[in-house]
Amino acid sequence: MAVDFLLKIFAENKSKDAIVWNGNTFNYQWIIDRFHEWLAKIAASGIQPGSVVVLEGDYSPNAIAAFLALIQTGCMVVPLTDFARNQKEEWIEVAQGEYSLVFSDSDEVKLLKHPNVASHELYGILKKENHPGLVLFSSGSTGKSKAIVHDLAKLLKKFQVRRKNFRTLTFLLFDHIGGIDTLFYSLSNGSCIITVKDRSPQAVCQAIEQHQVEVLPVSPTFLNLLILSEEYRNYDLSSLKYITYGAEVMPEATLKRCAEIFPNVILLQKFGITEIGTLRSKSENSQSLWVKIGGEGYQTRVVNGILQIKAESAMIGYLNAPNPFTEDGWFDTGDAVEVKGEYLKILGRKSEMINVGGEKVYPAEVEGVIQEMENVADVTVYAEKNPLIGNMVCAKVRLLNEEDRTAFTIRLKNHCRSRLQPYKVPVKVVITNESQHSERFKKKRNYTI
Repeated sequence: MAVDFLLKIFAENKSKDAIVWNGNTFNYQWIIDRFHEWLAKIAASGIQPGSVVVLEGDYSPNAIAAFLALIQTGCMVVPLTDFARNQKEEWIEVAQGEYSLVFSDSDEVKLLKHPNVASHELYGILKKENHPGLVLFSSGSTGKSKAIVHDLAKLLKKFQVRRKNFRTLTFLLFDHIGGIDTLFYSLSNGSCIITVKDRSPQAVCQAIEQHQVEVLPVSPTFLNLLILSEEYRNYDLSSLKYITYGAEVMPEATLKRCAEIFPNVILLQKFGITEIGTLRSKSENSQSLWVKIGGEGYQTRVVNGILQIKAESAMIGYLNAPNPFTEDGWFDTGDAVEVKGEYLKILGRKSEMINVGGEKVYPAEVEGVIQEMENVADVTVYAEKNPLIGNMVCAKVRLLNEEDRTAFTIRLKNHCRSRLQPYKVPVKVVITNESQHSERFKKKRNYTI
């Protein structure tokens, strides 16, 4: 059965900490007991193998036990967090959700029955194989969110290889491929996950100190906020061994500053895509943006400067979009990369590239240069139409302290001219007090000025 290998690991670690949630600690025996209770509850509720069940919650102990029991039952699981509240009804409809398990802040659960009938052909493929499924939604930052269907039997296969045991903070969300990876990596190694409801720099630093967190998986946007907040000065973070980052391009200035602040911590770039899963990775060093990705079950290639991946654990398809794979089974990530031997450098999404008179400009590169400047809290580079050159580069900047706008604009352009080719230098600079990241701690890219 799908999670039998996990149950064996749980049994070997019965008395060890598994989850820290709301200040309380739950061991692996608790998960075992609750898992079996959930198996009985699922059977009694009328939920059958192949049913599509929406799991509304976060990393609460009860939700995790229910997740495991739904997988063992052979259900199609659709995890949703509160961050998806604005799209929840739409996503339940797209996923053809038949039931919802709604977990409260106190970890109590409510079962809802939906009128939907799960008839999609992708579910039929999984039912035929008697395999559980996982449905995740893309962020939708460049268009309508896609509903991605995974065969959980294949996705969980890589976790059957035992790896290192680390106390890990669950920063990436319950309905995110990186969050799913964090959860099952920890469970498959008898590790402890430390959950946080508040993902602010202060709350995260407090949790690291209080619970001796060893691995912090976050986004570059969060690391920039951590640096600006200086909360790392107020807590003992010496337990940290790894800071892993991904989900968006890391600005070089942010990476170098993190390496200075955490000299004894390994900074590791991760690479994962909802459609493919999370690959094993190795950064060239803690201050380098060059990374080697792959691992068992994954192949990579670069075609016309764009990264493509073939994976045994790749999704079986979209519920609401055409098959995106090439005829020979490769997935086009849309990520533009540079290649140096076995290492890659992620430049940014091809869809975000700004065409300036035929020249390519990736926003992340320009943002990284601007973030080197004093008094810059955050910056987003975007395009505006230009009748002569097609597009012009623009920058939306949030300052740490007030500064004369004209003087700052001149300073920014002079700094960029010293570090970038002329066509990459922002023509228009907008100073704003607006936050430039989403609730999921990723940079917003769809600004309209």
